[in-house]
Amino acid sequence: MSKEIKLCLVYRDMWQSAGKYVPRVDQLNKVAQPIVDMKCFTRVETNGGGFEQVNLLFGENPNKAVREWTQPFNNAGIQTQMLERGLNGIRMRPVPADVRKLMFKVKKKQGTDISRSFDGLNNPQNLANSFQFAKEGGMVAQAALSLTFSPLHTVDYYVDLADKYLDLGAEEICIKDMAGIGRPVSIGKIVAGIKKRHPKILIQYHGHSTPGLSVASALEAARAGAEIIDVGMEPLSWGTGHADLLTIHAMLKDAGFSLPEVDTEAYMHVRSLTQEFMDDFLGYYINPKNRFMNSLLIGPGLPGGMMGSLMADLEKNLASINKWLTKSGKPKISQDELLIKLFKEVEYAWPKLGYPPLVTPFSQYVKNVSLMNVMGNIKGKKRWSMIDENTWGMLLGKSGKLLGPLGEDILQLAKDQNREFFTGTPQDLYPDELELFAAKMDEKGWEYGQDDEELMEYAMHPQQYEDYKNGSAKERFLKDIAERKAKANQPADQSTNQVVPIVSANTPIYQPKNLSLNINGEVYNVSIEYGKQDKSNTTITPNNKVPIAALTPEAEGKNSYPNHDGLKEINAPLEGKFYLTKDTGEVPIKVGDQVREGQTVAYVESMKVINSITSEVSGEVVAILARHGEEIEEDDVIIKLK
Repeated sequence: MSKEIKLCLVYRDMWQSAGKYVPRVDQLNKVAQPIVDMKCFTRVETNGGGFEQVNLLFGENPNKAVREWTQPFNNAGIQTQMLERGLNGIRMRPVPADVRKLMFKVKKKQGTDISRSFDGLNNPQNLANSFQFAKEGGMVAQAALSLTFSPLHTVDYYVDLADKYLDLGAEEICIKDMAGIGRPVSIGKIVAGIKKRHPKILIQYHGHSTPGLSVASALEAARAGAEIIDVGMEPLSWGTGHADLLTIHAMLKDAGFSLPEVDTEAYMHVRSLTQEFMDDFLGYYINPKNRFMNSLLIGPGLPGGMMGSLMADLEKNLASINKWLTKSGKPKISQDELLIKLFKEVEYAWPKLGYPPLVTPFSQYVKNVSLMNVMGNIKGKKRWSMIDENTWGMLLGKSGKLLGPLGEDILQLAKDQNREFFTGTPQDLYPDELELFAAKMDEKGWEYGQDDEELMEYAMHPQQYEDYKNGSAKERFLKDIAERKAKANQPADQSTNQVVPIVSANTPIYQPKNLSLNINGEVYNVSIEYGKQDKSNTTITPNNKVPIAALTPEAEGKNSYPNHDGLKEINAPLEGKFYLTKDTGEVPIKVGDQVREGQTVAYVESMKVINSITSEVSGEVVAILARHGEEIEEDDVIIKLK
C-alpha cells in the first residue's frame, strides 16, 4: 500500500512572497469556497506573519478578515494555520508576554487551528511561551526549524534543535526553508534524523522555489517521512513563492505516494480569481522580477518572503542613489547593478553579524544593513555607518544568543557607541502592556471587541491600528493605489520606451503643514496654509505679526527651506515615516534643546525597521520641519540648529 501524503496551500504566503499586500476580505471570501472545492488540501495557511498588519495598512479590520476567511475551511474540516514569529508575535519587533498570550486565544476563537511558530535565531527559549500559549489557547503548537546554509547550520544542528523544541512542548515540526536554499539531500537527512528519534511526530515541509531547489527538496522530505508538503499555485507559484501544486502533485504521485486528485474546474476558478485580484490592485505592488526564479540567491540566501518588499524598497533606494549620482556628476546605475552589489554585500556582512538565520525579521536586518553599506559606499561613507536600532538589538543579544561570533569591527563599533550586551532572557526586556493599551482604549472610547480581539490588535500594532481607526491608513492607501494606476496608464516616451510623467497644475506637491521656530529665544508654533493659485510664495506670519520666511518646496517632493546664515541642517538619511520617538516612554526633542554631534534626535521607519537619525553637528534646535508620523524623503531637511 502506497504511503499517503497531504498538501497545504500557503495562500497567505503566496501573496506576501510576491508583493506588499494580501487580498481584501471580500476577495478572500470570494476565493475560499473554490479552494475548498479543489478537494486536495488538508490544510490552508490563512493568516499570521504580516497578514494583520497588511490589512491595517489599507484600512481594513484584520479581525473581521480572519474570522470570515477561516470560516469556510472550518466548515469543510480543512485545518487552518498561521505563521507566528515567536518573541515578535505577528509583528517585526518583540511583543510583551501578555499580548502574545491573548493573541493565541484570539486567533483560535477566530478560527485558526495551528500556530507555526518560529524564532528568527532558532532560540528555543524564545519559543517556550509560544508552545505553551498556543496549547492553552486550544491551538496545535507547530515548531518551525528556520533553515539556512552555513558552516554552523548542519544536519546534526537541526536534528538536535527539533529535540529541544519538542522537549519544550511543540507537537509538530516544520522544516521552514524560507529561502529555498536548503540542499535537498540535507533536508532529507534532517527529516530522517527527526523521524528516527520521534517516529510519531508529524513533519511538514515548507520551501520557497526561488533558486530552484525546492521541488527536489520536497521529494527528499517526503521520502524521508514528511507527512505534509506546502505548495503554491498559479499565478503566484514559482519565483520568490512556492513550488506549484500541479508539479508537486504529479511528482509525488509518480514517486508512488497516495494523495487526493485535484478538481481541475475548481483549480481554474481559484487561478482565475487570484489573477482577478492581481488585476484589481494587488498586481501594482508586485515587482515583475519576483515572478522569476533566481539562482543568484543561493549565495546571499535571502528568503522569498522578503524579496517582495525588497524589490519595492530597491526602487526607492535606486531613485535616491541615482539622484545623488546625478548631482555628483556620476553615471547612474541600474536596478540589476544595485541588486548584485547588495547580494555581494550580504555575503560579506552576514558572517560579521553572527550568522543569524535569514528569516523574518533577521533577514530584513541583514539586508538593511547591507543595503545601507552599499548606499554608503556609493556616497563615500564608511561601512556600518548606519545600523538600525532593531539590528542593534539582535547584535546585543536582546533577541537571544547568535549562533556565530560577531566581527571585530562590529564589536569595536558597539564599544565606541557605549552599547551594552544582554545575556538574560529576551522576554524579560518587554514587560506586560495589555493594561496600558486597555486604558488607552478606555480613554478613546474604543471597544475591546469580540474576545478582546481589538485590544489585542491595538497592543500588537499600535501605530497602524490608530491609523486604521482615524482613517488615515485608508486615505494613504487609496491615494497610493490611485497614483500607481495613473502612472501605469501614462503614455510612454517612444524614444526611450519610458513612462512620461503627466504633471498638471493640480498635481499635489508635498508641503509642510506645521513648523516650530525659535526666533531670538521666542518659540513660534506655525500652521501653514497654501493658496490654491500660487504655491511658490507662501509667507508665514506667526501671531499674524512678523513675516519670517518664504518656503518654496521643490516639485520633486523634497522639503526645501531658506538657508539662513549660521543655521545647520540635519537631513533624513533615507526615506520612510518620521518619528520623534520610537516608544511611549521616550522624550522627544523640542525647539530650544541642545543637540550634540552623534546624538539620536529622531527616527525613520523604513524597510520594516526603525532607523535612528543621528546628528552630525552640534547646536540648539531652532526648527523641527518634519511632523511625527509623516512620510519624508531621503535628504529632506528635518531639523535646523544654530
